[in-house]
Amino acid sequence: MLRLEDAWIWDSWIADDGERYHLFFLKAPRALEDPGLRHTAATIGHATSADLVDWEVGPDALLPDARRWDDLALWTGSVARSDDGVWRLYYTGLSTTPGHGVKDQRIGLAESDDLRGWRRVGEAPLVAPDPRWYRTLDRDPALSETWRDPFVFRDPAGDGWHMLITARDKDAPRFSDGVLAHARSADMVRWELGPPLCAPAGFGQIEVPQVRLMDGRHVLVFTCHPEEQSAAQIHVHGPHSTWYVVGDSPLGPWDIASARPFTAEPKLFAAPLVRQRDGTWAFVGFRNQEPEGILSFEILDPIPVALRDGELQEL
Repeated sequence: MLRLEDAWIWDSWIADDGERYHLFFLKAPRALEDPGLRHTAATIGHATSADLVDWEVGPDALLPDARRWDDLALWTGSVARSDDGVWRLYYTGLSTTPGHGVKDQRIGLAESDDLRGWRRVGEAPLVAPDPRWYRTLDRDPALSETWRDPFVFRDPAGDGWHMLITARDKDAPRFSDGVLAHARSADMVRWELGPPLCAPAGFGQIEVPQVRLMDGRHVLVFTCHPEEQSAAQIHVHGPHSTWYVVGDSPLGPWDIASARPFTAEPKLFAAPLVRQRDGTWAFVGFRNQEPEGILSFEILDPIPVALRDGELQEL
């Protein structure tokens, strides 16, 4: 378990350099007292481990920059390694400039040679939502734009790179408008946005998406808090936060309507699905118990899982 005495920890993602796992996580000072304030005080922390259990905490990976567009707070992202060995951190940034606070979410990029020291790339966000497919603040400033949690992975056929983004459909009703935005790149820096990889269905947000290849099957895992799900969705499955869909390729197409909950840990949230050294898989995340007044902002020990007959089960 990873718990900091002076800071809350919540969303996380992991990069594996072959020897150690590098955990990147959102953190904010416990001195804030009100956990609701953490979202505008979030920075990206960093810790390493050989076994996903015992963590060595290092300096923060990335902080807001008062001179740039990401001057308010930094949110969830992912890390991928390019062919030239450079690690690239894709993250969500918030800005004070537009005055929209947490509703205005943008995607940034930083690079590193060792997963420890990071340098930002470019002077502007990488890719913005296109109103042809996605909800934007210009259309409805009262609602969150929801443009965050970039997950980047290599095309399995060698045709560049893909980015999945948490987004909202431009027309679907609230709590059923979450979609998975998709962008492509040849060089990991310049991105071209396309239509979503799924139709909206019962989820208000497809948060922290990730695609893994488990036993020859592609599995999309995402998070959606019960407060962001339609009443019909909760009626069928009950209140769960971690969901998955099995597909034929890393691009789906993903049938979000057929998503199934990870029932072993109903409150498991923003949990990376990580391959362990023995080849098995495990979730590493936190339990979101904030609505009940339980501040369990710490990273759990790995939860071993396996895909059996299309069902993601705890071992």
